Amino acid sequence: MRIGERVSGDGSATSRGTSEVESDRPVSESNTTADTGALARVRGMVMAYIALTKPRVIELLLVATIPVMLQADRGHVDLRIIAFTLLGGWLGAASANTLNMVVDADIDKKMRRTAKRPLARHAVTRLNALIFGILLWVASFAVLWWAANLLSALLVSATIIFYVGVYTMILKRRTWQNVVWGGAAGCMPTLVGWAAVTGSLSWQPIVLFGVIFFWTPPHTWALAMRYREDYKAAGVPMLPVIATEERVTRQIVVYTWLTVICSFLLIGAASWIYAALAVLAGVWFLNRVHKLYRDTRRGVEVTPLKVFLQSNEYLAALFCGLAIDAVVNLPTIASYF
Repeated sequence: MRIGERVSGDGSATSRGTSEVESDRPVSESNTTADTGALARVRGMVMAYIALTKPRVIELLLVATIPVMLQADRGHVDLRIIAFTLLGGWLGAASANTLNMVVDADIDKKMRRTAKRPLARHAVTRLNALIFGILLWVASFAVLWWAANLLSALLVSATIIFYVGVYTMILKRRTWQNVVWGGAAGCMPTLVGWAAVTGSLSWQPIVLFGVIFFWTPPHTWALAMRYREDYKAAGVPMLPVIATEERVTRQIVVYTWLTVICSFLLIGAASWIYAALAVLAGVWFLNRVHKLYRDTRRGVEVTPLKVFLQSNEYLAALFCGLAIDAVVNLPTIASYF
């Protein structure tokens, strides 16, 4: 039997055209297949744009902003201003992350950790991502100016400019101190949250800014130790790429101590709740990084990713403790003196 023939009822082969074969498929089935394909493409595009914003990274925004806002107005919870500040801050962080991917599109292709990002796999064009990032920036500024005040909107804009213009475009590919100074962008939610509530700044958000500033290097270097070869292949001079493991872990210990000491500076403006959590969480975190350093010096196989994960848990515990402290509004330590 030749291709294109069919068997008749009596077993003989009869010929039929290609168009007849196609006509046997129901029109509704063809339409359903086409609709499913179109929906899959739309879904894929939406997910690609969401991925540009780095949703998981924005968790730091929530951890840092809400407790600061509650501390700025101890004993009160203004859900409206918190919600709109988080929305404006999220839009700003999403803008910074998107524009960061636009600039880093070339090196993201070289790193296994970032090879599946939308621009690296050409799911979104660089021009469209650039436009998307700018629109998010404008929306962030508008929301914060309308719902809070101009100062908070300007601080978010300064964050985007610093993160993309200073960290990504200048520091990241030129110096191992990239995350030391570039990490300042990740500290800005503390200033934005305080400014949104009070319309000004004071020493307290600056202390919390310092906590995240000193926390960022050990947090990032621990991850970079795990992905050292990725950064090396991309030509990014992270400290673990250009230094020995012993030097890296020693620096992690130094910056962790600075983080914990800085967190103690706020004890006077809070109650025993924050004080207890700051001490306990600090000791817990320091114990982990000192173990990493000791194991490195002894030549034991180390797991820096545990330090990375514990750094997240430390920061969450510290700031959640501050949030609880502010809401409960017990007398501050300073009030006893």
